[in-house]
Amino acid sequence: MTGVIGALYTTESSAQRIQYPHTRSGEQVDDYHGLKVNDPYRWLEDDRSEETKAWVESQNKVTHSYLDEIAFRTKILADLEKYFNYPKYSAPRRKGDYFYFSKNDGLQNQSVIYRQKGPNGSPELVLDPNLLSADGTTVLTVFSLSKNGRYAVVGISRGGSDWQEYGVMDLNTLKMMPDKIEWVKVSSAAWQGDGFYYSRYPKPEGSALAAKNENHQVYFHKVGTPQDQDRLVYEDPANPQRFHTAGTTDDEQYLVLKLSDRGKGKDGNALFYKKAEDKDFKPVVSEIGDFSYSVIDNVEDGFLIETNEDAPNGKVEKFRFTDSKWNTVIPEKPEPLKSVSTGGTKLFAIYNKDVASHAYVFDRTGKPEGEVALPGLGTAAGFDGEKEDESVFYTYTSFNYPPTIFRYIIQSGKSEMFRKPEVAFNPEDYETRQVFYPSKDGTRVPMFITFRKGLVQNGNNPTVLYGYGGFNISLDPSFNATRIAFLDQGGIFAQANLRGGSEYGEKWHKQGMKLKKQNVFDDFIAAAEYLIGEKYTSSDKLALQGGSNGGLLVGAVTNQRPELFKVALPAVGVMDMLRFQKFTIGWNWVADYGSSDNPEEFKVLYGYSPVHNIRKAGRYPAVMVTTADHDDRVVPAHSFKYAATLQANAGASSDNPLLIRIDTNSGHGASNTRKLLQTTADIYAFMFKNFGLTWK
Repeated sequence: MTGVIGALYTTESSAQRIQYPHTRSGEQVDDYHGLKVNDPYRWLEDDRSEETKAWVESQNKVTHSYLDEIAFRTKILADLEKYFNYPKYSAPRRKGDYFYFSKNDGLQNQSVIYRQKGPNGSPELVLDPNLLSADGTTVLTVFSLSKNGRYAVVGISRGGSDWQEYGVMDLNTLKMMPDKIEWVKVSSAAWQGDGFYYSRYPKPEGSALAAKNENHQVYFHKVGTPQDQDRLVYEDPANPQRFHTAGTTDDEQYLVLKLSDRGKGKDGNALFYKKAEDKDFKPVVSEIGDFSYSVIDNVEDGFLIETNEDAPNGKVEKFRFTDSKWNTVIPEKPEPLKSVSTGGTKLFAIYNKDVASHAYVFDRTGKPEGEVALPGLGTAAGFDGEKEDESVFYTYTSFNYPPTIFRYIIQSGKSEMFRKPEVAFNPEDYETRQVFYPSKDGTRVPMFITFRKGLVQNGNNPTVLYGYGGFNISLDPSFNATRIAFLDQGGIFAQANLRGGSEYGEKWHKQGMKLKKQNVFDDFIAAAEYLIGEKYTSSDKLALQGGSNGGLLVGAVTNQRPELFKVALPAVGVMDMLRFQKFTIGWNWVADYGSSDNPEEFKVLYGYSPVHNIRKAGRYPAVMVTTADHDDRVVPAHSFKYAATLQANAGASSDNPLLIRIDTNSGHGASNTRKLLQTTADIYAFMFKNFGLTWK
C-alpha cells in the first residue's frame, strides 16, 4: 500500500491501544494573503487514487474492529429494527382520476409509489424503486406528474449521489419509456404541454463525485425524444457559478426562471418569466441581490410571489404584468413565514412561532379565513393541491408524535384524521419540553428536550445534543423512530435551534453567517452548559451530533471545548473551511460562510476551520466521524483530512478513540433503510461504550 501502513487493533478498552493507520504527510503549503498554511493531506482529496482507496480501507478496518468488539451492538440494531418497522406513508396528491402517494411497509430500503381512485380506493402499485438495484441503494428523487396525469418524470440517484438521471413513465401502461436524461443536478421537473424543463451540468471532466460543477443549464425535453435533441432554454457561461432553475405555473401557462449567485455571496435571486409561445424572458426582478423571490402561482393579471424584500420574516406580494407594480397580499408577521401553498381556491401559509408550526387559510386576495387547528407543538407540511380540489392533505409530526396525515375540508374549514401510523410503542410514554437558554452574548435560544416520562434529572442521563445552525434552515420538531430505542435506555435527545437558521427569520439567519459564525458555536456550547447545569446530564454522558453544516458545528466545538462532552459525532461535515469552494457545488456556500479569497473572511474561517484548529498533543473526547464514498455535496475529503489530522495531532495524547466510519454506495445521507439503521446502531454503540454504559 503506497503511503499507508496497515493498522493494528487490540481488544483492550484503552484507546491508546489503537494503532491508527499511518497517513503520509505531504509538503503542500498555500499562501493566503501572506500567511503560509500547511495542507499535508491534500492528496486525500483525490477520490480516485489507489493511495486514497488504501487509506479508506485501513481506516474502516480499525473502526469496524473497534465496533465489532461491542457486545451489545447487535441488540441495538435489533431494537432499531423493531421500532422502525411500521408502515410509513406520504400525504396523497390528486392528479386526474388518481391519488398518488408513497408507502414503505416498514423496513423496505426504498418507499414505493402507489395510486388509487378516490381517497379510499384500492392501492395500485406504480413504481417500486427497490427493484432498481441489487443492494437497494438507487433512490427515487423525483416523481413529477404531468398536468393531465398521462406521464411522470422519474428521477433516480445511484448510491446516494446528488447526480440524477431522469426517465419518463407512461401512466396508462405503467411502463418506462426510452427517454434517458443524464447529468441532472439542482433541478426540478416542470411540465409544459408534451414535455418538461429541467436543469443540468455539462458532463464533468475528471471525478464525477468531486469535480467542480459549473455552467448550470436549463433544457426542455419533449417526451419520446433522445436527450441530444433537447432544446437549450437558458445558460450563462459568463457566470458559471450561478444556479438556473425552471418552474411552471399550475396551468402551465408561464415558464418561470430563477437565477441565484451564492458563489459571489448573494443570498437572493433574480426572477424572469415568459409564456410558452414567447421568445424572450421578461423580468420580475432583473438583478440578483440579497432578497429572495418565489412564484406561488399566477392569478388573472399577475403572479403571487413569496419574498423577504424589506420583510425579513417573509410576506406574499402580487406582481402585476401590465405595469410591473407590486402590492401586498399577505403582509409580514412577527413570526417567520415558513411556506405558502395553494389548494382549491385558497392560500395556505405556515408560520413558525418559537419553532412550532401555525397554519392559516387565506383567499387568493389575501383575506384571512382562519387558522387550521393543529394537534400541538410540532411541524405541519403540505396543504397543496389542484385548483379544483375540495380538500387538501397535510402531515403533522413532533418529537413524540409520529407523522400523521390529515385531510382539510376547504368548505367547512375542518380537519379530519386520514391516516394514523401504527407504531410499536405508546407515544404518550414520552415527553417533550421546550426551554430557552442564554447564549454567551445573552441571546435567548430555544431548545427541545425529549425523554421518557419519569426521567430523573440527576446529571447522569446519556444525552445527545443535536444542532445545525446555518443556511436559513430551521430545525423543526420531527419524529424519528430510531430515537425511541435510545429514549427507552434512559436517554435524552436535545435539539438546539441555533442562530444561522430560519427559526426567527432572516435576522436570526444573519446572526450566524460569515463573520458572525462564532455565534453558532457559542449557542451550541451554551446549550451543552444548560443541559449540564440543569442536571439533565453531565460532561461524561453528553454527546454532540450534527451533519453537513452541523458536522462543521461539531468539529469546531470539539476543538474549542473538548472537555465539555464525552463523545463527538460529526457527520459528512464541512471541515476544511479554506477549500470547500473547490469541490462540486461548494462555491454555493460562500453566501453563508464567506470565502478564504476574501482577507477579512479568511481570518474568521481560518480561526474556526475544524481541520486547521486541531491541537497538537490535545486531549479530545471520543470522536467517530461518519461519511460516505458517494457524497458529492460535502465531498468525503473533508472528513478524511479531519480524521487524519486528528489522529496525527492527538492520537497519542487523547485517552479516547478517534475514528472515521466510511460507508460505501451512500451519499450525503443514507442511501437506504438498511444503511440508515446500521449507521445508527454503530453510532449508539460507540456512544454507549464511551459513556461506560451497556444497552439493556
